[in-house]
Amino acid sequence: MRLISLMGLGLWLAVSSSLAAAAPVELAGVKIEDSQDVSGSKLTLNGAGIRYKVVFKVYTAGLYLSKKASTTEEVLAMPGAKRMAITMLRDIDSAELGKLFSRGMEDNMEKAAFSKLVPGVMRMSQIFSDHKKLLKGETFVIDWLPGKGMVLTVKGKVEGEPFKEPEFFNALLRIWLGPNPADWKLKEALLGKAG
Repeated sequence: MRLISLMGLGLWLAVSSSLAAAAPVELAGVKIEDSQDVSGSKLTLNGAGIRYKVVFKVYTAGLYLSKKASTTEEVLAMPGAKRMAITMLRDIDSAELGKLFSRGMEDNMEKAAFSKLVPGVMRMSQIFSDHKKLLKGETFVIDWLPGKGMVLTVKGKVEGEPFKEPEFFNALLRIWLGPNPADWKLKEALLGKAG
């Protein structure tokens, strides 16, 4: 009987700790789900954090993958669907955000490689410019869908055709995970290393 009680206790502890690990995260009032279904693939939150510009909170970001990864190389090499979900924490000029993304990509790759991505960068910048502003609480999502490409969803609406090149999606991820990330603390958080 005592063995059964101990086994029951062990099972309860295992279940309760897995439930605790699977709880959504809340950052600056934004609820970030612990998993998301992306085109039929269940992805798990790898890490989430806040992008700061000086002392101002700009947005929350959550990175979703098919399995945990703790390095940029692991994230970029991982097969399957991936998602970066962003929620604005302040109003921002969308055209400015597009320019910052372009600069972030350029800062994290060789010039020759970046020059090949310029048509995609111009297209993405135009998408953000067309939105004029992203307001506090509004979202955009960047998905990598194998066999389709990168899908950009702004304010719940898919923006045009997928970006076909895996290099483009990886260049975007390097904005946050590259050698010169937009925010070092956010990079650590996305890679699941935040304390």
